[in-house]
Amino acid sequence: MAESWWKRLRIRARHRRYVVRSNPRWRRIYRIGVAVVGTIVLLCGVVAIPYPGPGWLIVFLGLGILASEFEWAHRLLKFARAKYDAWMEWIGRQHWSVQSVFWIGTFVIVVGTLWLLGALHTAAGWVNLDYQWLASPIFS
Repeated sequence: MAESWWKRLRIRARHRRYVVRSNPRWRRIYRIGVAVVGTIVLLCGVVAIPYPGPGWLIVFLGLGILASEFEWAHRLLKFARAKYDAWMEWIGRQHWSVQSVFWIGTFVIVVGTLWLLGALHTAAGWVNLDYQWLASPIFS
């Protein structure tokens, strides 16, 4: 049952895309919309890369959205996926000490960003801790 539902949805989406692509005006509007949405998702992913969670997944999602309409994005997506897979394979083969350096580096980036944005001082205020060294030097 679910397979036929998914298949019908894909056929309907493919038909709508064909209708949009057959009209030059709608095609231009559609491509602009794909470019805007894909770029926003891609930038959110780039911002989220150093943080624990799906940063790279969001980057690949943004590139996938862009790749649905732009050949350059499709080539970039294939290249980025290959480099990401190679990097993860390389990290997995390394000694625990090398892996620890990357984990510590990630931790420093996350904590440093939270400190610069003032999130640490805000969170400390929630539990009635008033440490001035937690205050952001940017947003004081």
